[in-house]
Amino acid sequence: MMGDELDALLAEQVAYYRARAGEYDATSPLPGDDKSRAKLLDALQSFAPRGRVLELACGTGQWTTALAERASELTAVDASPEMLAIASTRVRNDRVRFVQSDIFAWRPDQRYDVVFFSAWLSHVPPQRFDRFWTLVADSLTETGRVFLIDERPAAAADEEVISDAAAPAVARPLSDGTRHRTVKVFYEPDELRDRLANLGWAVSAHPVGSRFFYATCRPSVE
Repeated sequence: MMGDELDALLAEQVAYYRARAGEYDATSPLPGDDKSRAKLLDALQSFAPRGRVLELACGTGQWTTALAERASELTAVDASPEMLAIASTRVRNDRVRFVQSDIFAWRPDQRYDVVFFSAWLSHVPPQRFDRFWTLVADSLTETGRVFLIDERPAAAADEEVISDAAAPAVARPLSDGTRHRTVKVFYEPDELRDRLANLGWAVSAHPVGSRFFYATCRPSVE
């Protein structure tokens, strides 16, 4: 059944990032991405993620450090204990709380002023898109904001696309020779803005080079 196939794909995605944790920082970002990352960091700093901040899919904490500089409290969630172990070593800050959980099953225990995620939305299958954004909305205060970073379709040139999976997916090798499937849905900024507008979000989306974009979002006020 399609639901079982999707669950299996998502389980494989988690297994991939657990297995990749030890080599993640050496392989991400790709060579040549440093300028784009600097621009993305500048945009995040201008956004000023203050107050209570939630980071979804924090990975090894590559963005957690920047968030912790401004946040009064920071909750960082990831499904991989291996990733969290690295992140908690990298980010030693009493204001940061690390939570291990499958994001599709996780529910917030408080409301946040900012929700942040990088390279995560592209791992949300289309079947879970609306539900995921309901989770984001449920995590925000009345004046809460979202900042997200992800990849544009041009980045697919560096991926091995799988055509017969339960959701758009790619195959990724690890240094030990194993291969794993992950969900990978690429968005152009305008495409994502229009899709989120249909769900009641006000979005400002900006390309950064040919590979990346960032977007800031708020629930629309009627």
